[in-house]
Amino acid sequence: MLELGLKTLIAYLLGSVVGALVVGRFRGVDIRTMGSGNAGGTNALRTQGPAFALGTVVIDVGKGWIAAGWLPGIALPGVADAYLFATDWIAACCAFAAIAGHIFPLWHEFRGGKGGATLAGALIALSSAAFGAALAAWFAFILLFGFVGLATVAAAVSVPVVAALGDFSSAAPLAFGIFAAALIAFAHRGNLARIRAGTEPRAERLWLFRSRHSPR
Repeated sequence: MLELGLKTLIAYLLGSVVGALVVGRFRGVDIRTMGSGNAGGTNALRTQGPAFALGTVVIDVGKGWIAAGWLPGIALPGVADAYLFATDWIAACCAFAAIAGHIFPLWHEFRGGKGGATLAGALIALSSAAFGAALAAWFAFILLFGFVGLATVAAAVSVPVVAALGDFSSAAPLAFGIFAAALIAFAHRGNLARIRAGTEPRAERLWLFRSRHSPR
């Protein structure tokens, strides 16, 4: 229990390092006061440009990968021999904690991003199949509907679906997928409400492949 609790706490604190807010410190901006108000890669790109967004995404994906892929296997001083939980459960808890930290960051007044990039980093470490499915779902929803928030929720929902169809030797991947999808859907509740109301900004279909100089 001590190992699980400590590593989950470390993962949450790591997740609380929000890329857009860290990069923003160097530029003297807080993108939570700009654009959509979200401290994530999409708002960073729209309000600050590609370089800022790239730094944001690298940090947010990287911390998800570290939390899920590296942290579970390290030996903590004083608890190295106290393995009461399987590594897959520790990885699942650490991955979820990093996403929760990104959305509710301790270091940034509990106002962070919406978890998509951190989920992607965690999936890279946890499951290539789940990462591939999430990426495919994200692109499909972007191209079909044009809503980034909806695409991110769809990508998150694909994770427990893949876990349910996979190996049942452990329930950890399915539990992680269900709770992560629920948390990311909660973080996007405003986007989903605006979609229902018809007020959510819509990116043009195929916007990722549109020329910069194409008419809007």
